[in-house]
Amino acid sequence: MEGWASKLKYIDAFPKVNEDFYQRTLSGGIITVGSTLLMVGLFLSELNLFLHVNTANELLVDTSRGEQLNINVDITFPAMPCEWMSLDVMDVSGDMHLDVDHDIFKKRLGPDGKPINHIGDKHKVGPEIRDPDANETVGCGSCYGAQSPEQECCHTCDEVRSAYRKKGWAFSDPQQIDQCAKEGFMTRMKEQEGEGCHLWGTLAVNKVAGNFHFAPGKSFQQGAMHVHDLVPFQTTHFDVSHSINALSFGKGYPGMRNPLDKVNARMLHNQNPEGKTGMFQYFLKVVPTSYTDIKNQTVSTNQFSVTEHFRQSDIAAGQNLPGVFFFYDLSPIKVRFNEERSSFTTFLTSLCAIIGGVFTVSGLIDAFIYHGQQVIKKKVDLGKQY
Repeated sequence: MEGWASKLKYIDAFPKVNEDFYQRTLSGGIITVGSTLLMVGLFLSELNLFLHVNTANELLVDTSRGEQLNINVDITFPAMPCEWMSLDVMDVSGDMHLDVDHDIFKKRLGPDGKPINHIGDKHKVGPEIRDPDANETVGCGSCYGAQSPEQECCHTCDEVRSAYRKKGWAFSDPQQIDQCAKEGFMTRMKEQEGEGCHLWGTLAVNKVAGNFHFAPGKSFQQGAMHVHDLVPFQTTHFDVSHSINALSFGKGYPGMRNPLDKVNARMLHNQNPEGKTGMFQYFLKVVPTSYTDIKNQTVSTNQFSVTEHFRQSDIAAGQNLPGVFFFYDLSPIKVRFNEERSSFTTFLTSLCAIIGGVFTVSGLIDAFIYHGQQVIKKKVDLGKQY
């Protein structure tokens, strides 16, 4: 113990002046060690704060105009065939895109959820009626009353369906359409029954409120109504259970979290205990966001919040089309994130404050202990101890 005590006395940073020499004490050595450890700890803490990148945020009014919004979607329907599904996009400006297939990809899934390998021509849409050898015999294919100046001939089943959509007519009986009968339209429908579908891609939409939805049947506009033709399926039960693998509005940034990623929705749930056909609705509030990193590179993107709702469908009455609907609205407030780091001068100032402050306080404590010991010692020498 005497050896340790002498060593602690030797490193006393607060030597005491006793007439013409310094006196080192045990308490001074202990305080020196403690204050040194405290300074090292505070230094490391301050260094960590200096090296750490902080993210500051601020709110401001979004003044951008005429921009487009990229919606990245990745969704899986385990019980809806790809041939049955269509994707429509529309907004409050009147812009409408029916049966979107640009930058949208589909993959057929078996009942077990695994992708189906395409073998030969078995899973293609169907043979084209229009070919060089048959031009003289086929001639101008009939559009069955739906022809227009822009489309006078319909050589394939899809062209007939397209002409019907432009007229706002329901495509009620494909078997009565010669092109559909030759291409095996109903055969394909039956062939994919029980399959699932994986859809993913990007939608470029106007930066205004709107919606996009996945629903069975080809869509068309009938007056002011948006209608999906469900007659060819010859059923009123559509299982639109789905898994949203990912959904985002724009690019991602560090720490970004999208509330609908990895969400699973099934027909059989608390609001629908009987598992009836219905429509899943997601109401999204999109907030424009910009993120500037420490290298001054800016990412313009969007965050969103969501409210979910389910409504049972009544196909016979034409109410509540079965499907998955995403209604989005944009916030007028923009969020801006900026990565920033403390300046070196601030770090240096804090470091000096730590060293000076700890040294000063330690000196005060040591002086208090030393003088207290001296007072007690004098009382002991005078025989006044208790």
